[in-house]
Amino acid sequence: MATLSPSSQTPADAPLAISADDVRAAAKAIAGQVVRTPTLESKTLSELTGARIFLKFENLQFTAAYKERGALNRLLSLSAEERNSGVIAMSAGNHAQGLAYHAKRLGIPATIVMPRFTPLIKVQQTEGHDAEVILHGEKLEEATAHARLVAERRGLVFVHPFDDPMVMAGQGTVALEMFEDVPDIDTLVVPIGGGGLISGCAVIASDMAPKCDIVGVQAELYPSMKATLRGEPVVADGDTLAEGIAVKTPGTLTLPVVRKLVSDILLVSERDMERAVSMLLAIEKTVVEGAGAAGLAAMLANPRQFRGRTVGLILCGGNIDTRLLANVLLRDLARSGRLARLRIRLKDRPGQLYGVARVFDQQQVNILEVSHHRIFTNLPAKGLMTEIECETRGADHLERLIEALRASGYEVTRVELG
Repeated sequence: MATLSPSSQTPADAPLAISADDVRAAAKAIAGQVVRTPTLESKTLSELTGARIFLKFENLQFTAAYKERGALNRLLSLSAEERNSGVIAMSAGNHAQGLAYHAKRLGIPATIVMPRFTPLIKVQQTEGHDAEVILHGEKLEEATAHARLVAERRGLVFVHPFDDPMVMAGQGTVALEMFEDVPDIDTLVVPIGGGGLISGCAVIASDMAPKCDIVGVQAELYPSMKATLRGEPVVADGDTLAEGIAVKTPGTLTLPVVRKLVSDILLVSERDMERAVSMLLAIEKTVVEGAGAAGLAAMLANPRQFRGRTVGLILCGGNIDTRLLANVLLRDLARSGRLARLRIRLKDRPGQLYGVARVFDQQQVNILEVSHHRIFTNLPAKGLMTEIECETRGADHLERLIEALRASGYEVTRVELG
């Protein structure tokens, strides 16, 4: 496996924020209060990638994300006085839901500050657990600063989504369960936002499976952990499908753990994450959000790195807006050729569209939508451009249609996705 830059390594005896015993203590504390999610082998994904893949279905938690583990472990450590005062957190969604859900269950008042861009489903689900939701700022960093201000004004306990030893230890119970279920895992692929999940997982892995490679995954738009470890400027911005790991600044507690125990950090594109979300739904019949699909996206983009290995993938969350999910699925169909939009140049005379439709009929391609363009084109005044959205059986079928249209004398171009 590739390794991080040698200049970024921490001395082997440097103290870390948590130990394997802390993760085991967290497992005992939260036992019976969170779902012990299954770790199941995916035979189809294994065949496609050449690796033996085991999926940890953290999207089956009650709030559909692993964040419950760390949030609950932190709540259980509060004093009676702190419980009465209440807690506050900053989160783009999953930490918010996990904290709000268990705070309500334990009778602890909860306030959540969320960035204004947070998907509506996460806001609604957080409010559904009786938490007070405050929408503030465009980015997580702005929401964090506001949450700390509110905490100081109201005397609330701030529960950080990743840079907290109790939270880190709680998240590590994900890997503890995986190694209990599948001791043969030799590569663990973990999404990275601020680093709470990978820190907890790496610490327990170093104890239970010392030879296991820990590979982190970040969105290309938010490579904050990788850049920080390399001593490079952090350029992290943009709209990403993986908003759950869209963090600009890694944790001060998590960074040393990642530096010491993580062998590599891979960056994945938006296109790869869209593909992974679609594949998990189509193959495993399971819904994951962008961050939850990041591990599979990394494997699909770097097949040689994982071929022949026994890989544990953490599907860390399943909270994705249904409209966004629909867009992702349709875009994947378009990229595979199942859906297509063709731009066809016609002559402005009777029978032209009929002739095109006849070719579609001959090739058994279903027409979904037709639009004509006479004015806003660069064609002559008597020119006509039509765009036809259609449904085919796949890339080969689409190519046969295009060849048939050109053979009939039509000028055809395919409208490509980015």
